[in-house]
Amino acid sequence: MSGVQQPVEIQANQTNQSELVPRLYVVIGIVVVLVVTVLFILGIVWLAQNYAATIASLRNVMIIALALMSCVFGIVLMVMFVVVIRLVNMLEFEIKPILEKTNETLGTVQGTTTFVSENVVRPVTRASSNIAGIRRGLAALFGNPKKNLPD
Repeated sequence: MSGVQQPVEIQANQTNQSELVPRLYVVIGIVVVLVVTVLFILGIVWLAQNYAATIASLRNVMIIALALMSCVFGIVLMVMFVVVIRLVNMLEFEIKPILEKTNETLGTVQGTTTFVSENVVRPVTRASSNIAGIRRGLAALFGNPKKNLPD
């Protein structure tokens, strides 16, 4: 019984250790992000006090860059919209008919298989089993014909 409890305890210790490590990393990450954010805000305040004209020019450049990026994202969004429309059309007008014809073909194959099974395989199996039964009966009555032939 102690052999069963020991792996459970080891598993519990491993679970606790594996949970502590990610929490430590999360706490360190949060502290680093907070410190970097505070330093960034302090840097912006210092730059605004000492270099106001440069900051204004940089702001204007950033506004222009943001406007250009918005235009590019709008164009990309339109292209993606056209691609999605083409995909939907392809699914509806090309793949859907192919799937319907495949279903028709599968129905035909199933019907053919049923027909062949009932009209070919079953009679051949019956005839083969009847012939095997007749051979076995004749062999039981008269013996093996190969052994009865003289050399």
